[in-house]
Amino acid sequence: MKSRFNVTGMSCSACSAHVEKAVKKLSGVTEVSVSLMGGSMTVEYTDITEQQIIDAVTAAGYGCSVKGEAAAQPQQSTVERKQKESSQMKRRLILSICFLAVLMYVSMGHMVGAPLPPFMEGTQGAVAFGFTQFLLTLPIMYLNRAYYSKGFKALLSRSPNMDTLIAVGSAASVLYGIFAIYMMSYGLGTNDTALVDQYRHDLYFEGAGTILTLITVGKYLESRSKAKTAEALDKLIELAPESAVIERGSTEVTIPAAELSVGDICIVRPGQRIPADGIIIEGSATIDESALTGESVPAEKTVGDTALTASVNSSGFIKLRATKVGSQTTLSQIIELVSDAATSKAPIARIADKISGVFVPVVISLAVITFAIWLLTGQDFTFALSTSISVLVISCPCALGLATPVAIMAGTGKGAENGILIKSAAALETLHRIDTVVVDKTGTLTIGRPQCTDVIEYDSGALAAAYSIERMSEHPVSAAIVAQAEKLGLSALPVTDFEALFGRGVTAKINGEQWYVGNERLMKERSIDLSCAADDHARLSDEGKTVMYIANSAKAVGIVAAADVIKPSSPEAITRLKQMGIEVLMLTGDSKRTAEVIRRQAGVDEAIAEVLPTGKAEHIARLKAEGKRVAMIGDGINDAPALAAADVGIAIGAGTDIAIDSADVVLMKSDLCDAASAIALGRATVRNIKQNLFWAFFYNMVGIPIAAGVLFLPLGIRLDPMIAAAAMSLSSFCVVTNALRLRFFKTKGVEALPVVTDEVQECTVNMMPAKAPESSSASSPMTRTLTIDGMMCGKCKAHVEQALNSLNGVSASVSLAKKQAVVTLTADVSDQSLTDAVTAAGYKVVSIE
Repeated sequence: MKSRFNVTGMSCSACSAHVEKAVKKLSGVTEVSVSLMGGSMTVEYTDITEQQIIDAVTAAGYGCSVKGEAAAQPQQSTVERKQKESSQMKRRLILSICFLAVLMYVSMGHMVGAPLPPFMEGTQGAVAFGFTQFLLTLPIMYLNRAYYSKGFKALLSRSPNMDTLIAVGSAASVLYGIFAIYMMSYGLGTNDTALVDQYRHDLYFEGAGTILTLITVGKYLESRSKAKTAEALDKLIELAPESAVIERGSTEVTIPAAELSVGDICIVRPGQRIPADGIIIEGSATIDESALTGESVPAEKTVGDTALTASVNSSGFIKLRATKVGSQTTLSQIIELVSDAATSKAPIARIADKISGVFVPVVISLAVITFAIWLLTGQDFTFALSTSISVLVISCPCALGLATPVAIMAGTGKGAENGILIKSAAALETLHRIDTVVVDKTGTLTIGRPQCTDVIEYDSGALAAAYSIERMSEHPVSAAIVAQAEKLGLSALPVTDFEALFGRGVTAKINGEQWYVGNERLMKERSIDLSCAADDHARLSDEGKTVMYIANSAKAVGIVAAADVIKPSSPEAITRLKQMGIEVLMLTGDSKRTAEVIRRQAGVDEAIAEVLPTGKAEHIARLKAEGKRVAMIGDGINDAPALAAADVGIAIGAGTDIAIDSADVVLMKSDLCDAASAIALGRATVRNIKQNLFWAFFYNMVGIPIAAGVLFLPLGIRLDPMIAAAAMSLSSFCVVTNALRLRFFKTKGVEALPVVTDEVQECTVNMMPAKAPESSSASSPMTRTLTIDGMMCGKCKAHVEQALNSLNGVSASVSLAKKQAVVTLTADVSDQSLTDAVTAAGYKVVSIE
């Protein structure tokens, strides 16, 4: 059995490890995965109850509850909870900074000549001076009391974490400050001005306030990223249609999509989303499956073909029998994969948290031992207490806590300057270990839509004829042909009797002659001679291009080819990744032939073709099982499971919102070279973090023995709390200064690359010098383009065509998508007659050109 739980109270990887350890102790638990960022846990178990698991987590000092069964509502509550957490953290941070600013002025302002109230000055004002600082520190401690409750609770349960370090260090400073106030009061009472002056300079309240506030800055940035972790699932859920039109007997009934059953007959009209996975039993349509497959070209489907939930019916009317509904649909499986990947435990090494489990108890033990030893050697209580406090102050986790977040902030800031948005510290840390990059093809390596790449004419006027016919079509390949013809400045010829032949191409008459633009199947059906184009067709097909013949009623007179071509920057990006020692693979749902062509052009190591969305995540899992650190780069909804399953998901900025939300890194310029820059930045940042940690511990390891007094007896050198605090501050200064070096990080090679534009590849054109086919009659038919308002479906289109074609001398072809009718006139028909015919059919003519 497998169950999911919400876990609250976790603040670092030591917490998540402690939760995991507590649950694993239960008999019957086979697998536990705790997500610190998501605040969740997935448990696989047998022979125990969910309540026993909850009790184990509660006993470990954390909150736990079972996640709800409903999909949308629990997810929404999670988003709201995280947004509320981020808002509360922001308020806490602002108030902490306000109190800290006043505290720093009181405690250190006089050092730079800033005036203090008279009752705080000199020996006589020492107690007021110290007590005011104490009062200003209390609100900061109260605002950040969670560090104390969690830190000391973790310490008592023998699982110290970063909160424990913060709590112990800041509490030590405050306790010593309180002790100093008492000593100053005693000194004033006994007229011992030397004692008063000694402790007047031994107040460390500002140290406690600074520690708490700086750590809260990092926590706030973390809470902001957490608030966005659940949005991807919300957007995936929103893709599913809320309602479905089904056939019951001879009537159509609209029901909630959740009530669909296997075997229901669903009716899907143009513009509607398909409500369930099913098999088409009537009609044909062009289905946009980009939400699931990521492919830019809509699929043409007819009776017997499978249609998937959330796909959009671009044109045509279909009925399909539902085969998978509810949680069994492809969309639901994608949602499940994203959810599982997001809540699974990432192998991220939190160096500071791991060390804190040993470091904190060791430091506390050393402080206690130091206190006891000096008492036993005859020193007074004040000396022993001061020395033990010095040990705690110098080991304050300020530098240790800043080592990672300061470098992370510098790294993410530098990334943002270069158009690389890194969503979390975990992603930036993980980037440095990436050794395998998996790249999606469509929209990532390529521009993401068909582009005309080749035009070959065997007779003059072939492209002009194709342009005239294809401008009536709504197919993406047709749009590519039209765009190329317009770029060449061709003029359209009058077209009549236009007809789209499903899955084959288009046909129409130009000046009374029948013309065809389509695939080989269409040409063979019409017994058209293709001998002159056979070699060119084979060559272009081998290059992975979509090849269309242009033919009259007798023979092929030309060829046009279209393809989704690679971006100019893709080969350079792949080269940079390889130079960094990274293996590059390509995953695509396209055919093996097309994938191999793109692989060769881009220089990818290996291409894996004909992969479904669920298969992409499976390939990522297989690579990870082989011990590889995997980054996935994609742009579509179909890439979301793989982006979430990878160690690091990298989304192209021009991609879908769901891909962007599922990813850890977003490349705003949609330039694949930025992926290489992101990995290089991750490596530089983690190297910086390791340097920071070394210096933080170097100061502690050198300073703690000195603070404990090892040099006092032989050399008379004693490190009092003031010097200990200065040493701690110096450690923090070194850490911050080192992190700022990341501001000088430079991306390599990006500036020299061509800019990614729409026109990324020139079309190869081989046209005959003669003109387009001439009219067979003395006078050419005239054409009119009517823009019509009110057409909503295929039946509307049919009504308008019927109304116009009923007029003598009128041949009309209507485009539902463009809301236009192209009318060819072979007789003298006025614009008013055309308008009246459309109006009589129940629609409105907006304009006539």
